[in-house]
Amino acid sequence: MSEAYSKEDEIAILDMINKWVDNEVRPIAQTYDQADKYPFELVEQMKELGLFGATISQDYGGMGLPASIYAKIVIKVASAWMAPGGIFNSHLIQASAIERCGTEEQKSRFLPRMVTGELRGGIALTEPNAGSDLQAIKTVAIRDGDDYIINGAKTWITNSLNGNSLAVLVKTDTEIEPRHKGTSMFLVETKDENGEFLPGIEVIKMKKLGYKAIDTCEVVFTDFRVPAENLIGGVEGKGFIQAVGGLELGRINVAARGAGIAQGAMELAVRYAQERETFGKAICNHQAIQLKLGEMASKVEASRLLIEQAALKYDSGERCDMEAGMAKYFSSETGVFCANEAMRIFGGYSYSCEYEIERYYRDAMLMCIGEGTNEFQRMIIAKQLIERNKV
Repeated sequence: MSEAYSKEDEIAILDMINKWVDNEVRPIAQTYDQADKYPFELVEQMKELGLFGATISQDYGGMGLPASIYAKIVIKVASAWMAPGGIFNSHLIQASAIERCGTEEQKSRFLPRMVTGELRGGIALTEPNAGSDLQAIKTVAIRDGDDYIINGAKTWITNSLNGNSLAVLVKTDTEIEPRHKGTSMFLVETKDENGEFLPGIEVIKMKKLGYKAIDTCEVVFTDFRVPAENLIGGVEGKGFIQAVGGLELGRINVAARGAGIAQGAMELAVRYAQERETFGKAICNHQAIQLKLGEMASKVEASRLLIEQAALKYDSGERCDMEAGMAKYFSSETGVFCANEAMRIFGGYSYSCEYEIERYYRDAMLMCIGEGTNEFQRMIIAKQLIERNKV
């Protein structure tokens, strides 16, 4: 627990979030998801709740929440509707890059505006041919006087349409070896004071299976100018380290979203199993359904414990790539498992859009892919296992 927050503080914060989720998020989830409609009103409520500054230091006006509390917030939100979590999660990953790696001038210039939601965005790493292999990016930034000129394309970028800023990973040296030493990261403000995109940037919304209502886009830079003073840290060649340095918290976040999906799917299944009757009794009294519910509950609780372990290590400043990888891998797979089992419990009704469980099913798989695939997580876990237990 952070010294700034007592157990009583944590209870009060989570109670506030619980009420918001139950009163504002849950009632609109299915309608907005089906319409693929952006929840602008939730964004304004997030500003009032302080979610855009949740993990930003109190020195810059944020709440400075420890990961252990923040993860519980994310679980609660995702248990009702996973998608809105991306609005503040991606934003806070961007803020983390600035707070960890930016100059004091950059922190003072950007972070207070990010806390209020005036400046809101995400992180632009992925490209059409570069996902987990960030060193393979092709987007370049060439110095031109007091500016850099960016050319290239990013894809699967959350908050790029309705937000107004991005932390963009680029190549500033395409020849140097190892390749990661040629990468740099810029804080790019994408819109003018009227909310219009600046010249040289095009944002194209992508159609998706799930994670609907949230703007996930391809972002194309064509001779886009960004001030040199927006180079995070003020030194070229640090972009890769700046990007991967935030992945531990990012993976804890995704783990929490996976656990939230699992929790929400299980709750829907538990309720439906008591309401639906076959052969003269509620289906929760059939052993086949009980076996499913028992395994779902066990996996949900195990996910929570893995997330808590990773978050506490992160809060203590310890290296936690293995723990974060375990939490992300297991919790996201649990989200898929619970959504799938809940679909079976709902039977034919699971295929109807009148029942929310189909949304959990569509949303769950993304958590296995985002912030590094689960295949990649298992490789990280194994490498750290060997490193920590050398013969």
